[in-house]
Amino acid sequence: MKTAMILAASALALAGCGGSMQSTAMQTAMQIPMVGGAAMYPTENIIENAVKSRDHTTLVAAVKAAGLVDVLSSDGPFTVFAPTDAAFAALPEGAVANLLKPENKAALTKVLTCHVVAGDVMALAIGKMIADDGGAHMVPTLGGCMLTATRAGGAIVLTDETGRSARVTIADVKQSNGVIHVIDAVMLPG
Repeated sequence: MKTAMILAASALALAGCGGSMQSTAMQTAMQIPMVGGAAMYPTENIIENAVKSRDHTTLVAAVKAAGLVDVLSSDGPFTVFAPTDAAFAALPEGAVANLLKPENKAALTKVLTCHVVAGDVMALAIGKMIADDGGAHMVPTLGGCMLTATRAGGAIVLTDETGRSARVTIADVKQSNGVIHVIDAVMLPG
């Protein structure tokens, strides 16, 4: 009887370990954010992850056309506000095709770098800066644009120099060289 009880206790302990290991594996899998149907691994850089997202094909094509792949693959750190394909599609008809022309590389580079900030800035830090600055925080970009970060309905909202606003739809997608925040509109220089 004593042996049966020890075996039962051992079986329960082992089952508990297996459940714990399975739970840990599930938690780890749940911590890897999905963007555009693809897992965004924090061990990969901004470009390695972005090319996997089916929601960012226009952004990736634009980064390639502007010659920014090496920059966004470098050590950084960078914070990238990444517009989706739908955000690019919402621009006036022909705008994206025009920007992708080789003769417009400088303008394309300016637009893209208006989505990039030096440093690794997570949403919690942005929220604190917004609160500390009385509800609106100025965000200087690598492209020389000034974005205004505010909060609306709990989400971070960026407004560019032209008055266009973008909502952060997926925050804190950690990268080996920074962080990506997915946004629903394209920021434009003033």
